Amino acid sequence: MALLAARDDARAVEPEELPLWEIVIVGGGGYLPDYPAADENSFQGIALPYAIYRGPVFRLGDRGAARGILTDSQTIEIDLGADASFPVDSDGNEAREGMADLDYLLELGPRITWRILPRSHRDDLYLALATRAVISSDFRNWRYQGISVAPSLTYWRNRLFDRDLNATLWIEPVFGFDGLNDYFYEVRPADARPGRPAFDANDGYLGTEISLGLSYGLTERVRLFGGVQIGYWNHSANDQSPLHRDDLTVGVGGGLRWSIFTSDQRVAR
Repeated sequence: MALLAARDDARAVEPEELPLWEIVIVGGGGYLPDYPAADENSFQGIALPYAIYRGPVFRLGDRGAARGILTDSQTIEIDLGADASFPVDSDGNEAREGMADLDYLLELGPRITWRILPRSHRDDLYLALATRAVISSDFRNWRYQGISVAPSLTYWRNRLFDRDLNATLWIEPVFGFDGLNDYFYEVRPADARPGRPAFDANDGYLGTEISLGLSYGLTERVRLFGGVQIGYWNHSANDQSPLHRDDLTVGVGGGLRWSIFTSDQRVAR
């Protein structure tokens, strides 16, 4: 459900000291599945600015929407995480033709992360659990769509070939509750047609996403990133929905992160 190209791109190989704050522009996109278990992909893209602040306790935009709100220990962090998904024009998707479009999905909620490897280690290994409220929007109307619960395991391999080149492997099962799965898989009687019977979606397991990414620092302020995301949707709570079209999906994406303004003051990573 993530914006593949934008996920955690800011977690580059970091020097021992970083700017206290940065103003960043990130732009990217890719060829992505229209929705979980869709059998069609679309080209999608986005560019947006955001801020990073690295305070002694509270951190903003640095591996999370807001980090260290409750604790920032050597091994456990509690943060406010965010995620998002692209919209879908239903008339451009055969399975959803004639149905309402899928809007942007914005997710926000708490996440607890356990840092398995010590901070002194060159690589990083994290086990996390995120619970997020999901809002759909066309930027005119905003609607609550449910709750996503997602445990994840992330491994960062830093400085490949002794260069500013990182690799990451990320695995995340996703569960939808309070109507979230309805947004993707429910077919109301008014939308039923031959080959697309009415379907009442169930809460529960949505599927598992596996991502492999690379990022490379062109300069201290400019970084390229890209990756591939595999979705495995078999045995989900709604694999009998007529909108569940493919048990295996693949998306590819990439982009660029540019730090346009930084503070002179530096802080430890």
